[in-house]
Amino acid sequence: MAKLSEMPLVHASAAVEASTLGRYTEIAERCQVSETQLGDYSYMMRDCDIWCAVIGKFVNIASAVRVNATNHPIGRASLHHFTYRAGDYFDGETNEAEFFAWRREDAVTIGHDVWIGHGATILPGVTIGNGAVIGAGAVVAKEVAPYTVVGGVPARPIRPRFPEDIGVRMDALAWWDWPHQKLRAALADFRALDAEAFLDRHGG
Repeated sequence: MAKLSEMPLVHASAAVEASTLGRYTEIAERCQVSETQLGDYSYMMRDCDIWCAVIGKFVNIASAVRVNATNHPIGRASLHHFTYRAGDYFDGETNEAEFFAWRREDAVTIGHDVWIGHGATILPGVTIGNGAVIGAGAVVAKEVAPYTVVGGVPARPIRPRFPEDIGVRMDALAWWDWPHQKLRAALADFRALDAEAFLDRHGG
């Protein structure tokens, strides 16, 4: 693995368009990323497909994750995209701007320090709170509360990651906003201490 830096690391086989990538970010092989904000230190592994999302800092996205799996027009006579991508099929036609604007209204928002497991799918309009964990293969159709572990199809809460008071203290500490050198200085504590002891030591 190449050493990460303030310059985002994007694999040559990935396609990124109309997106903003933060410091120490990584986009691995064959990912497709469009109209997305990827926060500092966040990464995605191979074969992810992400559209129209705001992703926080230190987000861990495993391989084959789909974020904002777009909806089709189920009320129309046909579900097929020839109706809204008509310019791709018919001379003199254009793609349907209003339909794509409707899709963009359902952007996905992902908080800080979230882990999204292999092959998970995040459906349009979902918000995932800070510190949440999404199990491998989950299909997330509803909001995920902060510091909650969810899994299944559709995804349901499994257990809290932390007690509620620890989550509140973690949000107040907001270590994800620390400068790079402060993170380095606290590295041993990140490794050795549980969440409560870390908060006690670092003033959260």
